[in-house]
Amino acid sequence: MVLGPKTKIDDLLSSYPFLLEFFLGQSPRFKILKNPVSRKTIGKVATLTQVATFGGLPLDQFLSDIAAEIKAETGEDIAFKQEDTGVRTPAKESGETRQEVLKGIIKDLHDGVDMEVLKQRFRELVKDIDASEIAAMEQALIEEGMPESEIKRLCDVHVEVFKESLEDQGPAQAPPGHPVQTFMLENRAAEEIIRETAPILDQARDSSEEDFSRHYQGDLKRLLDRLADIDIHYLRKENQLFPLLEEHGVEGPSQVMWALHDDIRDAIKTAGAELAGSQGRQALNTIDYLIKSISDMIYKEENILFPMAMELLTDADWQKVGRGEDDIGYAWIEPETGWSPGSTVAAAGEEAAPGPATLKLSTGQLTPEQVNLILTHLPVELSFVDENDEVRYYSQVPDKIFPRSPGVIGRRVQKCHPPASLDKVQKILDDFRSGRSDVADFWLEMKDRFIYIRYFPVRDADGVYRGTLEVAQDVTELRKLTGEKRLYQ
Repeated sequence: MVLGPKTKIDDLLSSYPFLLEFFLGQSPRFKILKNPVSRKTIGKVATLTQVATFGGLPLDQFLSDIAAEIKAETGEDIAFKQEDTGVRTPAKESGETRQEVLKGIIKDLHDGVDMEVLKQRFRELVKDIDASEIAAMEQALIEEGMPESEIKRLCDVHVEVFKESLEDQGPAQAPPGHPVQTFMLENRAAEEIIRETAPILDQARDSSEEDFSRHYQGDLKRLLDRLADIDIHYLRKENQLFPLLEEHGVEGPSQVMWALHDDIRDAIKTAGAELAGSQGRQALNTIDYLIKSISDMIYKEENILFPMAMELLTDADWQKVGRGEDDIGYAWIEPETGWSPGSTVAAAGEEAAPGPATLKLSTGQLTPEQVNLILTHLPVELSFVDENDEVRYYSQVPDKIFPRSPGVIGRRVQKCHPPASLDKVQKILDDFRSGRSDVADFWLEMKDRFIYIRYFPVRDADGVYRGTLEVAQDVTELRKLTGEKRLYQ
């Protein structure tokens, strides 16, 4: 290998993986390389010139030390290539990697610096940027302590700043039937509904109160009901795609997107309530916001999330994503055929076929098949989280209250809930673990059904906390019961 100032850190580590430990020992600033996502994102663009100045190291000595380390480990003599580094500014100004400069741009956005000024800074800094770098940037900001709520607020301006270079690369590409292609088909369907909605919104704004009530309110409600199916699209992202990204160390971007999903869900509920009540015209502004939010999310998916996922996830990962999609369903479309999740990778949580052996329980014996049948025939929906806060089981009941798919198995329960509810989830677990509480319950209305949800700590015979059981039940009909009905009547 020829070593030079413009050698990329990713190329170097791919050829000589043992250099990772060497780099970590050269400068405390290089600890960012411990993150595999950072190595594959920053590493693809950071040259040894940038790395040396970022770590405060003389470039010539840095190159010599790298060559010496390779020689010591492999016996290979490394040739040096003298190159023009393109650096025309003092090291203090040019010493950050592009990732660090990008983070500086985002923080300046947070401080209110003019957008056009920052866009010009960006254009002068780089000619192109890939989706993984934006994802790594968001993750780095979260790891440094910037709240997810702030990252979410900045997400739109992230895209505005980087939009020009992203558009040069084009959206993700995937074969027919691939999960990404299915997501993109749903996006086209969502855009079609948005195109139908836009002229009706314009006409409704110019209408009289009588015409609005007679002609437009109902049309908008029907279009809103259709658009509400976007929730299925987001549920598949949250339950099938995000867990696999987390396994590859990508958590920040998915957390930000989940929070934006919830904003869109809230807007759908708000617009529906406004159209159903006396604030029909207020719904026009809410639907405007909703359409823009969905359109922006489509852009973020196809220019940031999906390209990053296509780069990071393996074929086996995509097989896992594909295997759980049918459990949640699809918005507006049926998936195309062609790509197949295959049969070589078992679904998450899937075990080998049980033998005839029985399980000895505290009162009796059952086969694994009988246990599974009992759990799936109970009039409740169960899920179990172990003492390490990892999801171990959910009952695959015919009529699900909450959509779940195999991708949730093995995932930390904190990642299975929207960021806004994380504090409440953590408090329940902490109270159960400490013994401060023995039950937590909630109830809510979903699509005219009344849902009762209870959480119980599971403790062994010695009182040691072994996990949490969630029990969800549709009690709509139970609430109507009065009097009594006996077996013999």
